[in-house]
Amino acid sequence: MARVGIVFHGDLSARNNTDLSASRFAGITSALSANGLEPVPAVFNDDFVGEFVNDASNLDALLVWVNPITADGHDRSKLDEALRDLAKNGVLVSTHPDIILRMGTKQVLFDTKGMAWGSDVRVYNSLQELESGIKDSLADGRARVLKQYRGHSGGGIWKVQRDGDMFKLRHAERGSVEQKVNLEKVLETFAPYFQNGGRMIDQEYQERLTDGMIRCYLVVDKIEGFGHQAINALFPAPPGANPEDAPQPGPRLYYPPDKPEFQQLRRKMEDEFLPELLTTLKLNRAELPLLWDADFLFGPKDKDGDDTYVLCEINVSSVSPFPEWAEAPLARATLNRINKKAASA
Repeated sequence: MARVGIVFHGDLSARNNTDLSASRFAGITSALSANGLEPVPAVFNDDFVGEFVNDASNLDALLVWVNPITADGHDRSKLDEALRDLAKNGVLVSTHPDIILRMGTKQVLFDTKGMAWGSDVRVYNSLQELESGIKDSLADGRARVLKQYRGHSGGGIWKVQRDGDMFKLRHAERGSVEQKVNLEKVLETFAPYFQNGGRMIDQEYQERLTDGMIRCYLVVDKIEGFGHQAINALFPAPPGANPEDAPQPGPRLYYPPDKPEFQQLRRKMEDEFLPELLTTLKLNRAELPLLWDADFLFGPKDKDGDDTYVLCEINVSSVSPFPEWAEAPLARATLNRINKKAASA
């Protein structure tokens, strides 16, 4: 029986005591077992990388749920190094770290801006580039959204708009409110995102943000569920209200892949956007993550009055939570890749 490690960030207590059937991974644990696979906990922490590698070396596959920045402030650099080595030695990794760098960072917004889902996007590789770049990008008075290279849960995502000699800033993290600051404060706020080779991506703000955001959950190349968030990060205050009155993000509601109102986006994603993404990033379908998601905002209506969609981000590192409808397809896809890997060995 092939053994599949469920990789998540935790401490020694989690390493020694985790019961997957009683954890947030209970659903996928059950689905893997139903497909003849043995799920086992594979807890990662920078403090015991060696032990993690030793344990994982005896597994057939790893399904990884670790954020780009962990709760204790660490990044994924040590984990990604370990996963690269494990992959070289024959362990199947749900998403290879090199694929994350190609499609699972905010850089993908710039690299795919010429696609049908693209928008006006710029990249700043230094604080100096940002200082000169935002003067140009904000010159028309319209808002922009600046995003750190790697992050999650709204961290490092800011709405920015010129207001005379000042700037309106609002962080996408829950509980944030709009501030009015000078350029010096803007640069001070964004400076940390350039540390350790970081960068920021500057994307045009979508005025139809108030129509909500749709998340497509994919198992390899098929949508297996949707998430819809009506009130999302950076949702504006009602007309005439104070910035502090902007509603906070609401819950994301989950739906099966056949939800009628999302079928237009489903067709576009599977039949148009995905093939174009593979071509643009020079990827093949066998390299796609076992589980990933893509967030879409509504773009301007087209000439026929139909919706258009603008990519907001792609999530690969830690797609959690995800709809229950994706559990069985994810387990089957994992088994399929294990079998193909064994057949080619």
